[in-house]
Amino acid sequence: MPFVDLSDVRIYYQWDGPADKPVVLFSNGLGTNVTLWDGQIAELGKHFRVLRYDHRGHGKSSVPPGSYSIGMLSQDVLGLLDALGVETCSFCGLSMGGMVGQWLGANAAGRIRKLVLSSTAAKIGTDESWNARIALVQEGGMQAAIPLVVVRWFTTDFQKASPERVTPVREAFLATDPVGYAGGCAAVRDGDFRASDRKIGVPSLIVAGTHDSVAPPAEGRFLVDDIPGARFAELPAAHLSNVEARDQFNSAILDFLTD
Repeated sequence: MPFVDLSDVRIYYQWDGPADKPVVLFSNGLGTNVTLWDGQIAELGKHFRVLRYDHRGHGKSSVPPGSYSIGMLSQDVLGLLDALGVETCSFCGLSMGGMVGQWLGANAAGRIRKLVLSSTAAKIGTDESWNARIALVQEGGMQAAIPLVVVRWFTTDFQKASPERVTPVREAFLATDPVGYAGGCAAVRDGDFRASDRKIGVPSLIVAGTHDSVAPPAEGRFLVDDIPGARFAELPAAHLSNVEARDQFNSAILDFLTD
C-alpha cells in the first residue's frame, strides 16, 4: 500500500487519473476516509491527476494518540506533498478538510493553485459540543455517535432514496478509530480562522449545502465575504454535498478548477 512516513505519523494516499495532468488534492471530513471522494474520480480524473489521502487517525493512516490540531493536519499535507515531489496543486477540502484548506491558503499559499472549501466554516460548533462528542465516542465508541452524524450528513429524503450511497459512508465512519476521531474532534473544536481567512491569497470557491446544519450557507457566505475574490456555489444537499449532490458538485468544482 502507498504510505508516506512523516515524523510522528504514517499517511495513506492514493493516486487516480493520468500522471501527466495537474494535481488536485482531496481532503476528507472528520470520520471519513478516501472513499468519500469515489464519486468525484471519474469526472475529475479526465482533467487532473487526483491525489487522495487519509488524515492521521483515519482510514489506513496511523493513529497517534492525543488531540490533533488543524495546523498539525495541514503540516501532514505539506509533508505528503514534499514526499511525493508535488510542488503545487489545487486543493479541495470538505468540512475538517476545508479547515485544513483555510490554513493552507493563509499559511502556504505558494503550494496551492486553487482552493475549494466545501461544507465548512471559519469556526464549526462550540467547545461544549465537541467536548461532548469526544466524551461520547470515548465512552461508547463510534456507534454511539451515529445518531448525531448521519442525520446531519444527508437529508432524510436522500437517505431513503439512495441507501447504496449512504451505507458506505456510514460504514467508513463506524470503521474509524475512536482515538483518531477524538483527536480530529479536538482539531475542529480548536480551529478558528475568523481572523486569518482574509489572508488567503489564492483563487477560492466556497461550496455550501442548502440543508447543511453543520456548516450552513450563511457560514459559506461569511467565507466569501472574508476571502478576497472568493466565489460561491450553493447545492441542494446537507453536509456531504459531494455525495448527495454529486453531479452538481462535480460540475461546480470542475468549472472553477478548469477556468
